[in-house]
Amino acid sequence: MAELTALESLIEMGFPRGRAEKALALTGNQGIEAAMDWLMEHEDEPDVDEPLPTPLGLGRALGREPTVSEQSGPEGTGSTAGEGKPVLSEEERQEQTKRMLELVAQKQREREEREEREALERERQRRKQGQELSAARQRLQEDEMRRAAEERRREKAEELAARQRVREKIERDKAERAKKYGGNVGSRPSPPTEPGPVPSSPSQEPPSKREYDQCRIQVRLPDGTSLTQTFRAREQLAAVRLYVELHRGEEPGGDQDPVQLLSGFPRRAFSEADMERPLQELGLVPSAVLIVAKKCPS
Repeated sequence: MAELTALESLIEMGFPRGRAEKALALTGNQGIEAAMDWLMEHEDEPDVDEPLPTPLGLGRALGREPTVSEQSGPEGTGSTAGEGKPVLSEEERQEQTKRMLELVAQKQREREEREEREALERERQRRKQGQELSAARQRLQEDEMRRAAEERRREKAEELAARQRVREKIERDKAERAKKYGGNVGSRPSPPTEPGPVPSSPSQEPPSKREYDQCRIQVRLPDGTSLTQTFRAREQLAAVRLYVELHRGEEPGGDQDPVQLLSGFPRRAFSEADMERPLQELGLVPSAVLIVAKKCPS
C-alpha cells in the first residue's frame, strides 16, 4: 500500500499547510512524529503560523549550509517531488489518516500525563512549604508561651520578695519601738498592718544598676500598624525579624518581600551581620522601637 508523504499526512489530520511545512522544516524532515511533537509543543505560541525565512536563511538558522534543493527554490522541489508519486485510493487514504490520528491521540495522552505529573509535583512542593511554615509558626508560638510563663514566674518571685521586705521592715519597727519605750508598746496605738511606702533610710546603700534579662520590642510596619513582643535580652536580632515575617500578614500578589529592620533614634539600618548579635549587645534592652522597611532586591 502506498504511503502518504509526511506533509500530506499532517494536512489530512487537520493541521494548516503552512504550519505543517514549518514543523517539518524545523525538525529537519525527520518524520511525522518529530513534526507532530513540534506542533503540539508550539501550538500556543503566537508566531506559530508565521512563514519561514527563505530556504537559504533557514538552512543557516538550523546550523547547516543549505542544500542544492533548498537553493533551487520551491519550484524545483515541487516538480521533482511530483514525479512518480503514487496515487492512493480512498480506503488507503482513510487507513493512513486513521493511523495518524491514533498517533496524534497517543501523543496528546503522553503530553497530558506529563503535565499531570508536573502539576502533582508542584502541589507536593507547595504543601511541603506550607508544612514548613506551619512548623515554624508553631515553634514561635511555643517560644512565646515559654517566655510568657517565665515572665509570670519572675514577676511572682519579685512580688513575694517585696512583701517579705515589707514584713521585715514592720518587725524591725516594732522592735525599735519596744526598745525605745521600755516594752510599753501596748499603750501606744498599733501601726497599721499594711504600711504605706517605706521611706528610704540614709544608711541604705544606693541601688545597683539593674541587669535586664527581658526586652520589649515594638515594631512599626509599613502600613501603619505595629507589633509588640517581649524577647530575651540574649536572643539574636534574627528572632525579631522572623517574628515580623510571620506576623505582618499576607500581602497582595502572593510572595512576601524580605524586610529590613531600622532603629528610630538614632537612625540605623541593621545589616545581616547584626542579625547574629544579641539584642542586649545592640542596645535594644530593656525596650526599643524598630521600623520595618522593604528590602530592595540586590
